[in-house]
Amino acid sequence: MIAIRPATPEDAASIAAIYAPHVLTGTASFEIEPPDARAMRTRMAASDGLYPWMVATTGDPDGGVIGYAFAGKFRDRPAYRYVCETSIYLTDASSGSGVGRLLYEALIDTLRAQGFVHAIGAITLPNDRSIRLHEATGFRRAGVYREVGFKHGQWIDVGFWQCELNAPVVPPVEPKKFSDVGVVRG
Repeated sequence: MIAIRPATPEDAASIAAIYAPHVLTGTASFEIEPPDARAMRTRMAASDGLYPWMVATTGDPDGGVIGYAFAGKFRDRPAYRYVCETSIYLTDASSGSGVGRLLYEALIDTLRAQGFVHAIGAITLPNDRSIRLHEATGFRRAGVYREVGFKHGQWIDVGFWQCELNAPVVPPVEPKKFSDVGVVRG
């Protein structure tokens, strides 16, 4: 049984291990050197309790982490604070097993409960599996930046998918902290 819970600093090593192959051999990340556990802890702490970081575990007593998802700032300017950008990474073994959908749905439900208005997903192209995951969880294609990343000897396009989480209202409501909402499912 898969369990989804907030990520803790103790998960940083597992998160770094899941992310490393995507950095070293894939194009889903434009980083070149994989961050270590300390760097991941720093990234998690930088969310200041506002943006969710969550993990999927095997659910057994050892609770091995098999995937993680998180949200962060979409852009730095204050007018963007009602919008977030989302990411998800899984172990190779759990990819295609439905874990990603469970984890991403929990992230989207949590962001919705927090009061964010939109979530943005950036997907390196081609990536049919990630496109299917995003569209299955309510994202719609918003546009493509052509040849904006160069990695592994090739220029890579990045597509943007957008999910309306809550209706935009005037004046907007400030999003609640993740630490006040927790993981929301369904």
